[in-house]
Amino acid sequence: MDAPATVVQQHLIDPEICIRCNTCEATCPIGAITHDSRNYVVDADKCNACMACVPPCPTGAIDNWRVVPRARVYTLDEQFGWDELPPPLSDEALSALGADAGVTAPAATTAQASVASTAVEPEPAVLTAATVGATVPPWSAAHPYLNLYGPRAPRKSVRATCVGNLRVTEVGSDYDTHHIVLDFGDIPFPVLEGQSIGIIPPGTDAQGRPHHPRQYSVASPRNGERPGHNNLSLTVKRVLADHQGRPVRGVASNYLCDLQVGDTVEVIGPFGSSFLMPNHPRSHIVMICTGTGSAPMRAMTEWRRRLRASGKFESGKLLLFFGARTPQELPYFGPLQKLPRDFIDIHFAFSRVPGQPKRYVQDALRDAAAALVPLLQDPNAYFYVCGLRAMEEGVLLALRDIATGAGLDWQALVEDWRTHGRLHLETY
Repeated sequence: MDAPATVVQQHLIDPEICIRCNTCEATCPIGAITHDSRNYVVDADKCNACMACVPPCPTGAIDNWRVVPRARVYTLDEQFGWDELPPPLSDEALSALGADAGVTAPAATTAQASVASTAVEPEPAVLTAATVGATVPPWSAAHPYLNLYGPRAPRKSVRATCVGNLRVTEVGSDYDTHHIVLDFGDIPFPVLEGQSIGIIPPGTDAQGRPHHPRQYSVASPRNGERPGHNNLSLTVKRVLADHQGRPVRGVASNYLCDLQVGDTVEVIGPFGSSFLMPNHPRSHIVMICTGTGSAPMRAMTEWRRRLRASGKFESGKLLLFFGARTPQELPYFGPLQKLPRDFIDIHFAFSRVPGQPKRYVQDALRDAAAALVPLLQDPNAYFYVCGLRAMEEGVLLALRDIATGAGLDWQALVEDWRTHGRLHLETY
C-alpha cells in the first residue's frame, strides 16, 4: 500500500478583500507573487512562506492559507479565475485524495531546503521595497483606523458624494489629472495622511462580474479637504494607456475623472498602517514622488501647513522631490509654487522639456546630497517614496550613492530605516 501523500500549507490571496494595490508583489523578495488584469496570486513552486508580504498588506487579503496535497496545489491559472477563495478541505476530503492531514509544511519547503543545502555565497540584496523599505510606521505616527468598511466588515461599503472635481494639470497636456473631493456626510470615515481607500466602479467586467475595488491614496489631511468637514480628496489620473503604451481605458480612473458634483461613489477602507507621517513636531520629512504619487505628499504637506498656521507647532524640515515629464503634466504645480520656501524646500525634475536634458527625481536627489546627508543619519528624519515602479530603483540607488559617498555604512542605515520606520516606499 502506498504511503499517504504529504500535504502542505499553500499561501493564497483572498480576491474578495484584495484591493489590487501591488504591495504584496512589490515586497515579495523571491518573485513568488504575480497578477493579471483581475487577481493577484501566489506561485506555490516559488513561495517559501517567508511572510515578508504579510505585514504590509493593507487589508489582510494576503494572510490566507489552505491545507492541500502537495501534488494538488492550486495552480496560477486556477487562482486567476477565482472570485473568492475555495473552502478549506476537510480531513475526509484530504483522505479521499490520498493525503495524510497530519503532515504539513509550506508548499515550497522541499525546493527551498534543497537550495539552502547548497553552499553558495549569498548575492547582495537588490534595492527594492522588499529589501530596503520599512513595514512599520514611525514611532510617533497617529493610530490609524483600518478596514472599517469592506467585504469582511460589518458594512461592506459606504457611499460618498462628489462635492468637487477639478483638473490639476494643464488642459491640453497628455496627462489628465483630477483633484476629486468626496464627502461622507454623517458616516464616520477617519483617515490619516498616507492612508488609502478603495473605490468600487459601477457595472461589470467583460465576464459579467462586478468590478473589484481600485486603490487610491488620500490627498487631504486628517481633518478633511475642507478643515473640520467629513470629507477627503483623491488625485486621479485618467488612464488611457498601460505601462507599455498600449491603448486601454482605465475602469476606475475614467469613472472618477468623469464624476459630476452630486454623484455618489461606493467606497471601502480605509487602508494602510505603515506609510504614515510622524507626529513628532521636530521630525523632518523627505518626500519623493512622481505624478499621482504626490497624493500622500500633498496630505502630509497640507497637515504641516495647517499646524504651522495655527501658531502652535514648530515643525522640522520638509523637502519635496517631484518628477514629471513637463511642468504642464505635474499635478498641483501652481499651488506648490506659492508655498513659502522657509516652510518647504521643493526640487522639481522634468524629463521631457524641449531643449533641456532629461532630469529625473534621482538626479534631483543627487544634486541635493549636501542637504540629505545629515537627514540620512538623523533618527528624526523620515523618507517617503511614491509613484511609478520605474522610479524605485533609481531613487534607492541615488540614496545609496549619497550615503556611501559621505562615508556612511549603507547596510546599517538600511537596518535603521527598516527597524524604525524611516523609509517607506509605495510604488505601482
